[in-house]
Amino acid sequence: MSALLEVDTLEAAYGSSQVLFGLSLRITTGGVATLLGRNGMGKTTTVRAILGLTPPRSGTVRFLGERIDGLSPDRIARMGLALVPEGRQIFPNLSVSENLRAFAANRNASREPWTLERVYALFPRLAERHRNMGNQLSGGEQQMLAIGRALMTNPHLLILDEATEGLAPLIREEIWSCLAALRAQGQSILVIDKYVQRLIELADQHTIIERGRVVWDGSSEQLAADPDLWHRYIGV
Repeated sequence: MSALLEVDTLEAAYGSSQVLFGLSLRITTGGVATLLGRNGMGKTTTVRAILGLTPPRSGTVRFLGERIDGLSPDRIARMGLALVPEGRQIFPNLSVSENLRAFAANRNASREPWTLERVYALFPRLAERHRNMGNQLSGGEQQMLAIGRALMTNPHLLILDEATEGLAPLIREEIWSCLAALRAQGQSILVIDKYVQRLIELADQHTIIERGRVVWDGSSEQLAADPDLWHRYIGV
């Protein structure tokens, strides 16, 4: 399959503190990939570098065949990259419907773009709460809203950073079901999460990083067959 996102020998730093050391990964069109590793190993920095929020020190990032390293975050977002950030970061003083409408765009030129109605069908709880302010929602509802908000941009690639962190088990299962439904619809996704077994069921390709370097990459079958990897690099 064709490459949607290609990251090659990426290096990034915060001031004099280097975080990424020659990191490479590839996401195919219509595929689901994961970025795995313990906390503090560079996963979020990788996402920030891809999105232009932490400009890379060296290396290249290609999206839809074009180099995007060095572009501004807003330009990268307009090309069709959408982030569901760690901590959700929804607007607390806007209603559910206002949060969703504020991000409406058809960046992938879809013939059937995401609309309020489609998001509400995916997350019926948001339909019930559509008049509630962001700060009146539970953590799980805020996470649903953050995902719905990203989908309203109709992205080529959806990136989720710790999408199930801190959620109750039932809500977590709802998020996994949502991601499976998106995969079935052909949405390209990059997921950062710690629930390896669920990620094996969801994704095609996995990349494990340790101290800003790729230490392993492979398929779900390969990862499932080597649980020692989980303990060594992910702490499961």
